[in-house]
Amino acid sequence: MIDSGTQAATLIVMASVSECLQALRAQGECALIPFITAGDPDLHTTARALRVLDQQGADLIELGVPYSDPLADGPVIQAAATRALQGGTRLEAVLEMVAALKDELRSPIILFTYFNPIHFRGVELFLSQIAEAGVKGLVVPDLPLEEAQNLLHPASRLGIEVTLLVAPTTPPARIQQIAAASQGFIYLVSVTGVTGMRSQVASRVEELLAVLRQLSDKPIGVGFGISSPEQARRVKQWGADAAIVGSAVVKRLAEGTPDQGLAAIAEFTRSLKQALRD
Repeated sequence: MIDSGTQAATLIVMASVSECLQALRAQGECALIPFITAGDPDLHTTARALRVLDQQGADLIELGVPYSDPLADGPVIQAAATRALQGGTRLEAVLEMVAALKDELRSPIILFTYFNPIHFRGVELFLSQIAEAGVKGLVVPDLPLEEAQNLLHPASRLGIEVTLLVAPTTPPARIQQIAAASQGFIYLVSVTGVTGMRSQVASRVEELLAVLRQLSDKPIGVGFGISSPEQARRVKQWGADAAIVGSAVVKRLAEGTPDQGLAAIAEFTRSLKQALRD
């Protein structure tokens, strides 16, 4: 017998980011988007982690490309990126790993990277390479709205949805512009500052969700600071379409042996998804 959760998953295999989120919204579900850093502790473990997340309740997965100057990342993800770079992780190897899994994973992959590596490689080449690997979405936290069109238009031609971020300090007029331009979903940053685990989610998120709902019917994902099932449930109750959980997953994966880390993220992912279904 196949449960309703499995049926829902079957319906959205290989979907785009927006299609996945819209399908879940139609079923009254809030999506779970865990984040991990590619190459921490190594790419073999990353591939195993992607499978675990996919099997244990992730609806989409955000995969961070390690970068030497991750200005939006807090200490947990910074440390993971440093370990990955020291281990020799490079973009080509990350994309090879993703490509090897693209016919196996149900969850669309959203690549998280900074703009400098994109600029260095060339926008068109970078986008064609990630599209060929099977990546469905892209988040570039240091990409300003004024320069986003240089990435948004060529990405859309290749089936890549570029998601833009709204911060608690973003002025209302700029929120409207970002909401109009963002693809896939609107990424609402829950805190002022970098990523990291927080004891509670800022109450301003509820207010910002209401503002965004008035400006756009696009799905809204809340991230930066969600570190427990209770916090994930809270942002769902406030009206979010997705809960994005990064540092708390990265921390668990890094503790102990790779097998212990994988077991820890499996249990954590199940608990997060259950909270979003309650």
